[in-house]
Amino acid sequence: MKTKWLYLSLVLVLLSVTVLSGCSSGSDKKTITFWTPLTGDDGAYMDQLVKNYNATNPEFKVKHVITADMYTKISTVLNSGKGVPDLAIIHADRVPGFVKQGVLEPIGGAIAAQPEIKEENYLPQAWATGNIDGTQYTVPLDIHSNTMYYNKDLLKKYNAESFLDDDVVTIDEMLSLQGKLEDGDYVVNDALLGWVILAQVQNLGGDIQENGKPAVNTPVMRQAFEEVKKIADAGLMTPFGEDGYLMFQSGNVLFSTDGTWSSTAHAAVEGLNFGVTNIYSPTPDKFTNRASSHLFAMLKNDDRSDEKEAGIGAFLEFIRANSLEWAKAGQIVASKQVIESPEYQQYMQSFFTSNEKETQSLYIYTYEYYPYIAEAVDTYCADIVRGNVDLDDTLQTMQKFVEDKIAESTTGSAS
Repeated sequence: MKTKWLYLSLVLVLLSVTVLSGCSSGSDKKTITFWTPLTGDDGAYMDQLVKNYNATNPEFKVKHVITADMYTKISTVLNSGKGVPDLAIIHADRVPGFVKQGVLEPIGGAIAAQPEIKEENYLPQAWATGNIDGTQYTVPLDIHSNTMYYNKDLLKKYNAESFLDDDVVTIDEMLSLQGKLEDGDYVVNDALLGWVILAQVQNLGGDIQENGKPAVNTPVMRQAFEEVKKIADAGLMTPFGEDGYLMFQSGNVLFSTDGTWSSTAHAAVEGLNFGVTNIYSPTPDKFTNRASSHLFAMLKNDDRSDEKEAGIGAFLEFIRANSLEWAKAGQIVASKQVIESPEYQQYMQSFFTSNEKETQSLYIYTYEYYPYIAEAVDTYCADIVRGNVDLDDTLQTMQKFVEDKIAESTTGSAS
């Protein structure tokens, strides 16, 4: 008798677990799990966008999960096949590698029922960065770009306002201020210096790859460093080891080469009278603002239903039409409907979509091994520009750094 009751009890417990798990899974089936690496204010603005969407009472609500070490966690869940999010935001430079690894789903199924989610409704380079061999893998949220802020009061003080007449501040114009600044004042800081170097590579007509091979130890990369080094050699760049970003906010630097997303922080500084322009260039004929993009993407996930994909499409269409909220984060919104609206023009980053030439200046590197090249440039650029290391020797070191990284990744993929 005891055995019979024990058996019945076990059956009841198993039934309860089955019912509860069925409820849980039913709830998950109606929820889009959405991972992003957006921390700080960016995360808060995305939270608000998701909240606004969920308030429309969609069939599939979105759950925003902020994941600081998202790419590490993506690798973990893809390897295990468990806990893969339905939707994620990835950076533009991740797309080629992810597609090669076979971990991205084409986005076409999700947006099939959304006729306005198409190339002509987005900034061209933001859309194109998600297209690999004719297949669209992503839908863009924004472009976030290197930019150069200027202190209006210091430009006036040093009679340098004419530098902005053609929207291109040249290195020669910067050098013209040598010997004219008061102690403690500088022409430019070294914020996002690696981004600035990679912009100069484009300005000089070069690239970071040749026939698919990484091209770091090249004459054009050498020239890019030499051009920027002229400013440091003249004593016009903020001192090595000092926080040039904060020095700009303190009113001691004419130009700050940071990012579009910094406009909100600069605006919060009392008394800082500033504007925005393009990254400086060796020539007035060509300017480049090195950029990246936040992209919506679907990782491989066998549990994602066709209905949920359609729900993802509905969310992406809402973002396309309603992402003015994202402009508050200082980002260049990718949706043309938003950036062409009168409301968007109040944001400082609207400068970069104010005309065709500005829009074309937003350059996104899409080379498969770009992340390794960017890491090499970021690692060594400050020492090169300050003259702490030999330029030619360090370019050789950087080339080997990138080639070793590629070899490691290839070996890892093979194993």
